[in-house]
Amino acid sequence: MDMNAFNISATLNIFRIFARPSLCLPHATLATFNELPVPLNKAFKKYKNVDIRAVVLDKDNCFTYPHSNTIYKPYEENFKRLKEAYPGCRLLIVSNTAGASSMDPSRKLASEVESSTGVLVLPHSTKKPGCGPEIMEYFRKHPETGVTRPEQVAVVGDRITTDVMMANLMGGYAVWVKDGVVPPEKSSIFARTEHRFVEFLIRRGYEAREPANPFEG
Repeated sequence: MDMNAFNISATLNIFRIFARPSLCLPHATLATFNELPVPLNKAFKKYKNVDIRAVVLDKDNCFTYPHSNTIYKPYEENFKRLKEAYPGCRLLIVSNTAGASSMDPSRKLASEVESSTGVLVLPHSTKKPGCGPEIMEYFRKHPETGVTRPEQVAVVGDRITTDVMMANLMGGYAVWVKDGVVPPEKSSIFARTEHRFVEFLIRRGYEAREPANPFEG
């Protein structure tokens, strides 16, 4: 087995799902990246006092084709609107390929993504869903973002056990891009299994837990 491709973080954290199934549930679900509202507060209408100050984006199958480093052309306009609403350090790409030390030690992939998008790719040593602390450390180093608590961060991605679970573990808001660039019927067996699992949890009455209210004591 290629240990560089093996996601130890996901494997270890998957056991938490048995104790807390809601870790797999997003706070908002969209069909595609183009449905992402700007600003993102609009995605969480059923929650009170949402104050999203920064956005973390997954890359593969969220706003690019898997293993591509350029924005999927139909999504370019919405990506531009997102950059304008969350300028500078307030928009961050976190990928388990580009920027991950095990997959991209020289940051070659990260540099290509940054060049094509104009958005920083976080260098991180722990793969999603376990790199929430590294994300929050990034925002602590950039106080101009206004981020002081994880519930001020929204994570957008197509994978339940990496993107959505990371948002819930770190105490942020999770936006699930349900269909992605690749149609569900052509996605991996893991992604299709995630879809079915989420549908099962919803039928059983599970709901995503709201992050702690930043306006309370």
